[in-house]
Amino acid sequence: MSYSFRSSLVLLRFLALASVLVFSSSTPQKQLSVYSKAANYSVVVVERNNTDYLGLLELLEPLGTVTVQVNGEHAKFRYNDVEADFVAGRTRVRVHGSDLDLPSAFLLENSRGLVPISGLSALLPQILGSPITLNLSGRRLFVGDVAIHFTAVVMKTVPPKLVMNFGSPVNPMIATEPGKLEMTFTHDPVVAPGSQTLTFDSKAIPSATFEENNGMAKLLVTTTVPAMASFGNDGRTITITPAAPPAPPANMPPSVPSAGPTVPPPSVAGGEARSLASGTPRVFVVIDPAHGGDERGAALTDQLPEKNVTLAFARRLRTLFDLRGLSAWLTRDGDPTLSPDQRAVMSNASGAAIYIAVHATSEGNGVRLYTALMPSGGQNQGWFLDWETAQSSFEELSQIAAASVATGLESKKVPVRSLSAPLRPLNNLVMAAFAIEIGPETQDISQLSSPEYQLRLGEGVVSGVAEIRDQLEARRK
Repeated sequence: MSYSFRSSLVLLRFLALASVLVFSSSTPQKQLSVYSKAANYSVVVVERNNTDYLGLLELLEPLGTVTVQVNGEHAKFRYNDVEADFVAGRTRVRVHGSDLDLPSAFLLENSRGLVPISGLSALLPQILGSPITLNLSGRRLFVGDVAIHFTAVVMKTVPPKLVMNFGSPVNPMIATEPGKLEMTFTHDPVVAPGSQTLTFDSKAIPSATFEENNGMAKLLVTTTVPAMASFGNDGRTITITPAAPPAPPANMPPSVPSAGPTVPPPSVAGGEARSLASGTPRVFVVIDPAHGGDERGAALTDQLPEKNVTLAFARRLRTLFDLRGLSAWLTRDGDPTLSPDQRAVMSNASGAAIYIAVHATSEGNGVRLYTALMPSGGQNQGWFLDWETAQSSFEELSQIAAASVATGLESKKVPVRSLSAPLRPLNNLVMAAFAIEIGPETQDISQLSSPEYQLRLGEGVVSGVAEIRDQLEARRK
């Protein structure tokens, strides 16, 4: 990079910073937010010829090593080992020996290369060597699999509460005013949970709307009462609850509590708050969200891997079990890579009464329930259990549990098929165990992320397990 170009770049960055300071006190400046494993940052957007542009160098620098050579109307960008050649005023670009066309011409301004935002979907995968997702209307760019998915469900506690579980810690700005609570995500790659508008069966918290604009995501929660937000689970859970009413005047007699039982509040932190070695009471159910980490599972859609759906549904199950007074623990509540043996060892060590593996599919409709298919051979000798047939003495109880869950799901009008399969780690577990594979109710794959659909499935599963609680408790090891 030449000295004159470095000087121009310093001046341009100073001017960009000055413009941010000016715009911060008046009109919000246009920006593109970029989310990647390397960094989350924003790039200033400028308008040229009624088209949104941004500086290619500013876009690439936080992601890797980049150099620029400008010679007259030609600009050569080198990102890691990939070269991209541009000519000012032309749409044709040569990247790594191949040609592609931008929707608008490349521009050079004081040796600064500008590319149209609308061309990033075609340009960046060639330069970065990884897939990207561009939300053009919201000006948000996702490099690789970095999106944070979340679930939202209103718990019918007294008072009701909206519990949102996120795939990674988040830190939104929160503002409240009569009738709404607004969360703004400026640095977190939060994406919509299948639908932009969520409706809840609650008079206090009837709905929530997700929107994206100018590099930010907002979640607007509609309320009919003043509400407040609290964080838990290391920033992965946000709970919206009605604010406490003002204290009554000193001369007012105390109110008489209403008769009747109330639903116990859920443990928002769930199993993560219970260390298996801490000496606290053993959990009742282990919930094992399939896949995780490098193992993404099935590609349910271009942007939705199976591992995200299984984790979201597992979290919802945990909350519903807690509401029933049945303690639950997740084998993963983040994105680690776990082998089948690791999952089995962790589950067996928990001393739980039942194990539930969670899978998801885009094929077929409704739910499939799987119990273990025992291989031939292998013998248990006293306390020494054959690893591949450890489940054998629990096989009948597992089938009873799966049948009870099938009945619970059918009561929710969900089609169910029950099968046996060599699906690890079912064979290695010393407790009642089954796997549930959730599919969409119709051909709409987005239903897999629908809070309403997941809640209906979860209620069916939990009611089926609760129905045979005594039998499960009796067989605890």
